Amino acid sequence: MTTGLDTELIEQGRRLFAGDWQFIWASPSIETLPPMAGLEVAFAGRSNVGKSSLINALTGRSTLARTSRTPGRTQELIFFEGPKGADVRLVDMPGYGFASAPKAKIASWTSLIHKFLLGRATLARVYVLIDARHGIKDTDQDILTTLDRSAVSYQIVLTKADEVKAAEMAERTEATRSLLAKHPAAFPDVLVTSSRTGYGIPELRAAMARLIGELQR
Repeated sequence: MTTGLDTELIEQGRRLFAGDWQFIWASPSIETLPPMAGLEVAFAGRSNVGKSSLINALTGRSTLARTSRTPGRTQELIFFEGPKGADVRLVDMPGYGFASAPKAKIASWTSLIHKFLLGRATLARVYVLIDARHGIKDTDQDILTTLDRSAVSYQIVLTKADEVKAAEMAERTEATRSLLAKHPAAFPDVLVTSSRTGYGIPELRAAMARLIGELQR
């Protein structure tokens, strides 16, 4: 049962993402980033973890972010702008780790990810997506270390929860929460989602609404 505050935040999140979200920019390099404005919330994660699917689920638009069964199709920083007056952007980042691309290009994407995380003053929070079937891997640890070093606030979102049994999901969530205690920039709570079923999407929207509201006061 949700409290009044939880219910209010979930409604705020619903309203925020019910608005008009549009693609505005694609950056293949740090030099081509859009001018900084408002707040930016980024989604990072291994290739094929479901970043684009999650953005589509959040906004209720199945084709806003391009999805693919082939890991590594997102090769740039993709920016989406929220409804007028919200002053918020979402950033779909290239997947790190395995991808169907030459090693040199993968290295270039990885460098772009780390540079963006270290030097973007308007970056309010990074949601690091982790496949709930596998948990945090070494490639994820590299990103968490970068975020700790740059003091960028981040939160873990476990994806594809519909593909994990309930008992295993509870264990995976607790193990992830325990690991985050060692990371100073990590938000302590772990969000659990499924873009396919919609599970956890209202709670993620509410978490983002809370963050945006606090920073825009």
